[in-house]
Amino acid sequence: MPQSVSARDMSLSIGQNESYINRIENRKMMPSMTAFFYICDYFGITPGEFFQTEEIASKEILDAAKKLQNMEEDKKRLILELIEKF
Repeated sequence: MPQSVSARDMSLSIGQNESYINRIENRKMMPSMTAFFYICDYFGITPGEFFQTEEIASKEILDAAKKLQNMEEDKKRLILELIEKF
């Protein structure tokens, strides 16, 4: 995730004019859905993660959870059992 980036740089990075993010921050406009998806991509998050209100897990934990979701059930069960032992 980019650190200490200016609103101008972010605006230009997502293909907008230089005041785009500043206008969103100041509630002068809302982003289009397309721009919202570009903003999520810019920060390396999903739209769901953008709206998550509880404490966000580290990227490492989120990546592990995504891998776990795609595992075969027997392997997933073994991993979960291992986690419970710790």
